[in-house]
Amino acid sequence: MARTASKVQELVREDPEMEPALEYVLEQADHGTVSWGDVSDELSSGQWGRLIEKGILVDSDGEGFDVADPEGVREALSDDELEIPDAPDTDSSWTKWDKMAAVGSIAMFAGYTFQSVREPLASALHVVLGPLIDVLPFFAVVMVLALFTGLYSTLLQANLMDMEVMGEYQQRMKDIQEKRKQAKERGDDEELERIQEEQMEAMADNMGMFKEQFRPMVWIMVITIPVFLWMYAIIGFRGQPLYPEIADSLSNVVIPIAGEVAWTDGFVGPLQVWIVWYFVCSMCFTQVIRKALNIQTTPT
Repeated sequence: MARTASKVQELVREDPEMEPALEYVLEQADHGTVSWGDVSDELSSGQWGRLIEKGILVDSDGEGFDVADPEGVREALSDDELEIPDAPDTDSSWTKWDKMAAVGSIAMFAGYTFQSVREPLASALHVVLGPLIDVLPFFAVVMVLALFTGLYSTLLQANLMDMEVMGEYQQRMKDIQEKRKQAKERGDDEELERIQEEQMEAMADNMGMFKEQFRPMVWIMVITIPVFLWMYAIIGFRGQPLYPEIADSLSNVVIPIAGEVAWTDGFVGPLQVWIVWYFVCSMCFTQVIRKALNIQTTPT
């Protein structure tokens, strides 16, 4: 009912004539499937198209259209003030593995400050990543790592986030804000106060959406932080590099505007060249991967 009410509310808000149009479609649907020819005398082609687009009407095996939720539409139309949709009835709780990943990623953050955490992680990862430095220049090594992190980040977001649920949370807040705007324009202080209370409750309910968003992030950090700490240790961002002979062999890089610079030179405020290069490569590769794999990581 909540999703149907939201759709009906949006349609009527866009076009007040949609209310009698929906009533007429429901009347025709009582006799079976509905086709354009059955309602063309009362509905415009635009109204008919909007009903199909919003999912009020669904295809009936090519023989016409059925009302997807007739009872929901009737209830929505019979209510002069449509109720604010409920929060999606979905369990967004994390598994024990998600919680373990969150604890592990937080623990790894200590590597940015403490050498005793950073060096063991970097040394272990150097067994795998060290050979890359022998065959590729450092800027290309960073590009390879940015490609790798962009790929698994995109795949984790696509598989661990429920875009439909997140879209429902966003639509719910949009509906509440629209109802608040309408009540304010009418000067209905009593309705406005009720909507504000509902909005506060909705904000608390939206913790489910934040959980959905943050769940893949902890897994991304579990893999990304060690990679970043390895580059941190190789460059010697603070203090001595883990492998001085490698750090000394890294050649300078030429970048636009700044010209030839060392990897540890400041480029954007306190951010050094290697960090900026990594983030630029990561953002570019991530966009390309999303387009190439047709993966959507934001709700529609």
